[in-house]
Amino acid sequence: MLKLIVPTMMLLPLTWWSSNKLLWINTTIHSLLITLMALLLMNQPNVHNLNFSLMFSSDPLSTPLLILTFWLLPLMLIASQNHLSKESPLRKKLFISMLVLLQIFLIMTFSATELIMFYVLFEATLIPTLIIITRWGNQTERLNAGTYFLFYTLVGSLPLLVALLYIHNNTGTLNFLVIQILTTPLSDSWSNSLLWLACMMAFLVK
Repeated sequence: MLKLIVPTMMLLPLTWWSSNKLLWINTTIHSLLITLMALLLMNQPNVHNLNFSLMFSSDPLSTPLLILTFWLLPLMLIASQNHLSKESPLRKKLFISMLVLLQIFLIMTFSATELIMFYVLFEATLIPTLIIITRWGNQTERLNAGTYFLFYTLVGSLPLLVALLYIHNNTGTLNFLVIQILTTPLSDSWSNSLLWLACMMAFLVK
């Protein structure tokens, strides 16, 4: 996974060191090359996890999400060129940097093997998203939109944090690979239904 995360991180110095004329060309081509590399994730020989390390892994569920995440960056860069044509070079580079940070957080979120790491990275996507909404939103109400976005997302994510702490208290671990071995199927009790609802609420709010 580092073969994909590190080149994505290298987009940040590429963005700030590129000349103004080659800014969009360099970043778009670089992100497209990373996207082509990400297609190798589809080559999974079986349905078991494709383990990259103890911290990151991929499976048939997360692989399509990872590939879609890699495709989003070049498409957003292409779509934003006309919208930001009258912006200053500094604001253009800052905008691209926020998109790159958002992609890095999403990649690490979808490939995380620890649930608490998944939660932290999942919430870290709020930072670049909030900056993009408040700085480059089209409407004048973008500050209010950013405030509501931050409030509803944080409030909706708190039940997920409580559910993760409850799972860790019962199982002793939050590792995906270990939980698959240790846990037994959940019963249809009301407490397990509340646990499922708490886990789903954060994703429904998102």
